[in-house]
Amino acid sequence: MEQLNMQDNDEIEVDVSEIVHVLLNKIWVIILVGVIVGLVAIASTYLFVTPQYESTTKMYVLSKQDSNTLTSQDMQTSLSLTKDYAELIKSRTVTEGVITQLNLNLTHEQLLGKMTVDSATDTRILSISVRDKDPYEACEIANAIRDVAANHIKNVMDIDAVNVVESANIPEQKVSPSVTKNGVIGGILGVIAAVAIVLIAYISNDTIKNQEDVERYLGLSTLGTIPISEDERKKKKRKKQKKQKRSKGRK
Repeated sequence: MEQLNMQDNDEIEVDVSEIVHVLLNKIWVIILVGVIVGLVAIASTYLFVTPQYESTTKMYVLSKQDSNTLTSQDMQTSLSLTKDYAELIKSRTVTEGVITQLNLNLTHEQLLGKMTVDSATDTRILSISVRDKDPYEACEIANAIRDVAANHIKNVMDIDAVNVVESANIPEQKVSPSVTKNGVIGGILGVIAAVAIVLIAYISNDTIKNQEDVERYLGLSTLGTIPISEDERKKKKRKKQKKQKRSKGRK
């Protein structure tokens, strides 16, 4: 049993070493495929992916107080309601109000896909971000969402005030797509695909190539090999040509 296990381990080591050898022999092909796929990904990003710009506005929600003093309990209660505010901002009432106000050719779902609502940790400040191919429209939509949402929150939650912390900006730099990121991902996928193809071709090739393959796969011992050198090949070629000339001369 131990001997069989040792033989199995040896075979596994040989297989791994052969696979590594095959990959090393094709390393330049693999790298070339990775570079080509990476360049294709970069070109596709430039040609077919529309750049997106993001504009962000922030607002501060202040709940009603019985006195002018804000207690820690009041603060904790307000913080727990932040998620409620975020849901109200994403409500159909707000989105449809913005669509009507700006005369946007969008549905409720499409506008939701453009916007993101976040809240900073342990604060009552809500950030509303909007992505759009037009930086000016992204800014306009973000500010409109903030204004419509502020009125909606005050009406629903009986809030004292929703104050503007920061108006939306007109973004100058696009946030997506990342040409570098797409190029790197494309290159990695190209290398993986090339490695997979090389390995599949190697594993699928079950031809007997040398003496070791005969002993391993057929379980037969070879008595010897017949080497054919270049000189011998040339001699055979010359003999063949002489026979052809003789046959022509007889005719």
